[in-house]
Amino acid sequence: MKMKAAQISKPGGDFELVEREIPEPGTGQVRVKVEACGICHSDVLVKDGLWPGIQYPRVPGHEIAGRIDAVGSDVSQWTKGQRVGVGWHGGHCFICEQCRRGDFAMCVNRKITGIDFDGGYADYLIIGAEAVALVPDGLPSEEVGPFMCAGVTVYNALRNSGARGGDVVAVHGIGGLGHLGVQYASRMGFRTVAIGRGKDKEELARKLGAHHYIDTDAGNGAAQLQKLGGARVILATAPSGKAISALLDGLGPSGRLVVPAAPPDPLSIGMFSMIAGRRSIDGSYSGTARDSQDTLEFSALTDVHPMIEKYPLSRVAEAYEQMNSGKVRFRVVLTMGA
Repeated sequence: MKMKAAQISKPGGDFELVEREIPEPGTGQVRVKVEACGICHSDVLVKDGLWPGIQYPRVPGHEIAGRIDAVGSDVSQWTKGQRVGVGWHGGHCFICEQCRRGDFAMCVNRKITGIDFDGGYADYLIIGAEAVALVPDGLPSEEVGPFMCAGVTVYNALRNSGARGGDVVAVHGIGGLGHLGVQYASRMGFRTVAIGRGKDKEELARKLGAHHYIDTDAGNGAAQLQKLGGARVILATAPSGKAISALLDGLGPSGRLVVPAAPPDPLSIGMFSMIAGRRSIDGSYSGTARDSQDTLEFSALTDVHPMIEKYPLSRVAEAYEQMNSGKVRFRVVLTMGA
């Protein structure tokens, strides 16, 4: 039997809609019949050949929702028919020093879905059983996709930030990551501050759950944070090193700047301010399948939803351009069989 897939054959190449044989799962693997797959900005790494060592042709996609339809040998935790999601973290080795400590996210041999092996821009996906998350009832597949990357990235960053209920937590950027970050922060009980450029974003930020909105075009964002008592945590989701750096002085004592975004320009840090305020800057990795499952469960429990635009797989090039141009509000999702 055949399946449809959208592949890139060379760095910088166009998407090619092809037919392939439906693969069979090997030992420790499952096959997922894909129902939806989000398009993430990180997919540019495959499209433009920016990740070292990618083997082509490659099917991108790491925001995957579907159902298990075949189970390989030595897999006991999954059964045919279960709704599942697959994210950026595509598996770990179980034997390196970090895995032996249970820190699977930092596995030195970790795999990345859609980069180290074919991803979700296809009707079917083969994935290691350890990289699969169970999807709660009630979450539509087109929403599950974005939760598997953007969602887990900001949810994990916030829940591990050290902030407590009532603390001032600022979310910088109201985009693909930030519009979810604001929802999670407010539902976790934080005094949520949304930070963006322009007054026009305030209405949406407040609808998402922000208690305060700071327009950096209208004044110094760090100073406005200090008027609120200083931020316990700033979650930086806008990919601008210059804009992130300008907010550092908005941290309160022992405040943490948590950066899940990857700005192309470096941060500029005044260390006296960091030392005097005992402040810190942390990078934040997306998370394992268990982290993704926690994200899905929390989202279902607290009514968090991504804002999405849906496209059929046959319009993958158009969908990718909608993401890459920045026109989308806020996540693009491919749907299979439509």
